[in-house]
Order: sequence, then structure tokens, then C-alpha cells
Amino acid sequence: MPDSPTPGRRERKKAATRQAIADAALELFLEHGFDRVSVRDVAERADVSTTTLFAHFPSKEALVFDREQDVDAALAAAVRERPEGQGVVEALRAHALRSWVPIVTDPRRADFTALVGDTPALREYGERMWMRHADTLSAVIAEELDREPDDPACAALARFVLEIPALTAGRQDPRATVETVFDLLLHGWHAQAGPADGPASAQAARG
Repeated sequence: MPDSPTPGRRERKKAATRQAIADAALELFLEHGFDRVSVRDVAERADVSTTTLFAHFPSKEALVFDREQDVDAALAAAVRERPEGQGVVEALRAHALRSWVPIVTDPRRADFTALVGDTPALREYGERMWMRHADTLSAVIAEELDREPDDPACAALARFVLEIPALTAGRQDPRATVETVFDLLLHGWHAQAGPADGPASAQAARG
């Protein structure tokens, strides 16, 4: 009797099947539009049953955002597993440079963004997903800094960080944009704007 697959092999097979389904879905959605493609169409393109498809993805919209759970886990790991002595903001900067810059420079990014933007169901799903990521990151930051779970500063930092992919989209130098935003988060607006927009000038403007 042949040996049964090891857990590692089973997990690799599951991951490969999941990726094949997600790739087939994106191809079809980009070719024909989200609303004109059925779940059955995706299953046929990926050569799986609809039962298998739904075992990996709970909804049609989830086929488009196939990395949702990975993103959540990566955000938490970036903060919790940062090197000793590294601050939370610098850990998130390193994560953004490592993980987000390659995504925003992907040649398919513009088509993906257009697909989501032109499809109300996907926009709504994406917004809910964004809020789940923000809640996850805010809670992890608060936990790491020993603050209350609903700490407003942690929530604000999480939301600012999660705006970075949108801010880098279409920019000539996404890496420089990431650095600029994290410098702002780390050092504040006055360090960016200089004395012309500092407290004294603000007071003078108010008269």
C-alpha cells in the first residue's frame, strides 16, 4: 500500500488548487466582467467541482480577494514577529516595502483595480475587507504596545498604514512614496512641512 501523503504535501496540494481556482477566476472576470461569469464557469476553467471551489472560497467575491486571510496574517506577523528593538512603525515600513511595493508594480494591477472599481459588489466587499484588516492591525498594535483594544491612536495608525497601497498606485516611484508616508507617520507633519507650516505660522494665520 502506498504511503499516505504527508501533511506538508496535502497542504501544498490544497494551496495549488486554491491558487488555480483564483487564477482562473481572475482571468475570466477580466475577460468577461464579474457579473457575466458564474461560479460554475470558474470551476470549469479551473477543472474542479463547484463543491471544491466553495471549499476554498465562501463566495464569488472572495475569488477576487483570494489573499484576504494571508494579508491579515502577514500584518499581524509583521508587528508581533518584528526584530527586538524595532518599533511598530518601522516594522510596518519593512513589511510594506517587502510585500506591497511588488504588488503595486504588478502590470495586472491597473486591470484588477478597474475590475473592482467598476463592480459594486466587489467595491463593497473590498471596503468590508479593508475594515477587517484595519481592525486586525489595530488590535495587534494595541496588544504589542500594552494599550486598550480600542485605543484611538492604534486605530488611526492602522488605517493610515492600510491607505499606503492606494497612495502608491500609479506613482513613478512607489518605494519612495512608501518611505515618505512612513517618515510622516514616524516623525509627524512638522518634520515634513518645515517651519513655514509649523506652530508659529499657524498662530500667525489665526491672527
